[in-house]
Amino acid sequence: MAREPGRHREPEASWGRAMESLTGRLLVATPALRDPNFERTVVLLVAHEDGGALGVVLNRATEVPVSEVLGGWGGLAGERAVVREGGPVQPEAAICLARTRPGVEELNGFNRVSGAVGTVDLSGDPDTLRDGVVGVRVFAGYAGWSPGQLEREIAGGSWFVFDALPGDAFASRPDDLWPMVLRRQGGLMAAVAHYPSDPTLN
Repeated sequence: MAREPGRHREPEASWGRAMESLTGRLLVATPALRDPNFERTVVLLVAHEDGGALGVVLNRATEVPVSEVLGGWGGLAGERAVVREGGPVQPEAAICLARTRPGVEELNGFNRVSGAVGTVDLSGDPDTLRDGVVGVRVFAGYAGWSPGQLEREIAGGSWFVFDALPGDAFASRPDDLWPMVLRRQGGLMAAVAHYPSDPTLN
């Protein structure tokens, strides 16, 4: 059976010098990645260390309102405040991303990932963050990789790696994020944005 990216654990292999940390960067599924869990996904890596990597899929929204499952957090989630599908691992667990307001350096319960974007402890009181964040996004589940697994998937052509913009995790139209991120790279990458979802129909 084929291994699914970001889902199955594999024994650690020796790969010499470790890849630099990709924490805070985007993984964009290449057209070659046909796993339904990750096809045409954009993943923000919130951790990439020797022990593996963890990220959330940014561009798959559910119809479930954040307020329905997390009460007061719905008020911080803004327009289209629905839960996103963060990945196939532990879908019953929630991860929350927040974007801080300009000039806010420290925020209780906020763990910075990159720039203004970080994770937030959902066990806290959302009202304490109201003045410090522009908005939040809540993700059910996540994508996880064992040591060396993500590096192998990147080398094998499953993922493009790009810099993230602060607004990527908070896009009002998450379904458009995959082509949008590719188009802004320019050149050949911009052309990939027009790759048909089913090339046999082209």
